Parts: sequence; C-alpha cells; structure tokens
Amino acid sequence: MPSTVSTVSYDEVAVGTEIGDRIFTLRRSDLVRYAGASGDFNPIHWNERVAQEAGLPGVLAHGMLTMATAGRLVTDWAGDPGAVLEYGVKFSSPIVVPDDDEGAQVSVQGVVEKKLDGGRVVVNLTVRHQGAKVLMAARATVQLS
Repeated sequence: MPSTVSTVSYDEVAVGTEIGDRIFTLRRSDLVRYAGASGDFNPIHWNERVAQEAGLPGVLAHGMLTMATAGRLVTDWAGDPGAVLEYGVKFSSPIVVPDDDEGAQVSVQGVVEKKLDGGRVVVNLTVRHQGAKVLMAARATVQLS
C-alpha cells in the first residue's frame, strides 16, 4: 500500500509557520450525530436536566468530538487526513453547547513547532472556547511531501 503524504511541501514550511486560524461551531445536532457515530449516548451530551443533575453547567460536547474538530485544521492544511501520523491532546475544559441556533464557538490555531527527519513536522494547536483553553498539549505529527 503506498504511503499517504500531504499536498504541502516540507521545504515550504519552517518552524513558526502558521497553518491556520479557524472558528468551528458545535451545535446540539452535531452532538446527536456524533453520539450515533461513536455509540457514546451518555445523556450529559444531549439532556440538559441530566447534565445539570450531574453538577454540570449544561450539555457538554464529547471530548473526542472536540479533539476531532480541532484536528480538522490539520487535515485541511495537509490536504490529506492520511498524512497525520500521530495526534494527541489532553482535555482541560469542557465545552457547554447551548440549545440554540448559534451553538458553541471553538477557535483553533495551528503552528509548525518542529521539523523532523523524513519530511515530518509537528504541529501545535491552540484550542479555545470562550477564551478558555479546552485542549492542552494538542499536537499532530504530519508527513509532508
């Protein structure tokens, strides 16, 4: 099977290269779709009453949905999701998703942190919701062409 590489050239990027700055919106309908795809039907992700009874401020986005949403910045930049060799985060703050048409705004910024051998780079992501970091140590290793 041939290896998958990005459409971005390794020679085109340097440490400090910004890969993007985007706002993603998470709505309750996204949580329902994610629950169906993942099988995670924990009611704190869709039921306001249950979330509040658990001491939460409201319905929370799934952590893995937040992680995947942030990862879209990297896959869109790379041009090929298969170019992402590693991706990891630490969850630091939940995202409360209101029951309205506006949803929750998640800002994602990415920058090349390191250039490695073999055409690989490490991208650091800064992921925030309402000014708070929601993911810490969010890093992806990407194979570039």
